[in-house]
Amino acid sequence: MKSASASPLRIALFTYSTKPRGSVIHTLELAEALADLGHHVCIYALDKDGYGFDRALRCQHQLIPALPVAGDIDQLIRQRIQEFVSFLEQHLITLTYDYYHAQDCISANALAELRQQQVIPHFIRTVHHIEDFNSPYLQHCQERSIYEPDLCLCVSNYWQNQLQKRYQIHAPRVKNGVNQKRFLNVSQDAITEFRQRLSLTNFPIYLTVGGIEPRKNSLRLLQAFSQVLNPLPQAQLVIAGGATLFDYQPYRDQFFAQAEQLQIKIGQSLILPGVISDADLPVLYHAADAFVFPSLKEGWGLVVFEAMASGLPILVSDQPPFTEFLTPQQALFVDPHSPDALAAAMLKIVRPEVAQSLIHYSQTLCDQYTWESSAQLHLKHYQALSNIALRIELGT
Repeated sequence: MKSASASPLRIALFTYSTKPRGSVIHTLELAEALADLGHHVCIYALDKDGYGFDRALRCQHQLIPALPVAGDIDQLIRQRIQEFVSFLEQHLITLTYDYYHAQDCISANALAELRQQQVIPHFIRTVHHIEDFNSPYLQHCQERSIYEPDLCLCVSNYWQNQLQKRYQIHAPRVKNGVNQKRFLNVSQDAITEFRQRLSLTNFPIYLTVGGIEPRKNSLRLLQAFSQVLNPLPQAQLVIAGGATLFDYQPYRDQFFAQAEQLQIKIGQSLILPGVISDADLPVLYHAADAFVFPSLKEGWGLVVFEAMASGLPILVSDQPPFTEFLTPQQALFVDPHSPDALAAAMLKIVRPEVAQSLIHYSQTLCDQYTWESSAQLHLKHYQALSNIALRIELGT
């Protein structure tokens, strides 16, 4: 399906990494959906390892070398912003776009610098969620990335309200989506091979995606799982993912110390496969029996939609943004601060009648959240920005 635009737009999307984190996946899916609508799209991404994205893309992309950093997190962010700026100063001199759209704080700070230098005329930023930084420098970078854009977008009602409350900025909401075809059909042979590779031999297999970090509530999930093992000693918990800019080593140390104290055997009851390849991700979902996601803070939770599209019953925190798009018929809600409540919900979700009911009612939800509809919303807001710029230019 082609866009109704009179002529194809040139759109540049910017993301801080090639690793599969939420805003990065959002960038890739949005870019491909815009390209499928007939527009010329290029993704600019910092590439730390030199491997690029681990999937073939249906649009252009430009990798920006991101070198090792000697220093703390402040120095890391300074260097990453400058790597963006230095590369784009040269690259955008002869190559122009209709829209420059940052998906994170780092690329937004770089675009703010480039607009100040008059390398680009304007830029857009999508705020996926707002962090609470202790570092004054990081807090300044975040505030600049929210105040400076010519247009802010967001992905949920909750963060729309937070941007209005904290910054007095109205950020129109754009949809996230899920590629149902990608997650729906996975061969049984692939599932069997993958389960053998990860030593997933028992029932039930609980899955969460996002790695071990405070925001994902990993410690309480581990504590809840230790209670699940009492009635279900054969249960397994898979915590996949984990690529992030931030160093959560103290939290990870606490997590592993807790696992040892609770006598949870890594590699047997607790499976930690790390970052899962793009090709293996749909298989991972199909290898599990339930998806548990008691996260304390999310922009939206793309992995929840991926799990639903894969036919898994869902357990999430009883808070926004999950309560915006899920009902108690479609997911089990749980107090994320209570390991006892989480353990009880984990035991409940693998009961056949509960799992089947949740799956039944959640399947139609995926039809409402497509990347094409997200792309169409973006085009609408892009055009609105152009109309504002035109009125300013004409003095009307």
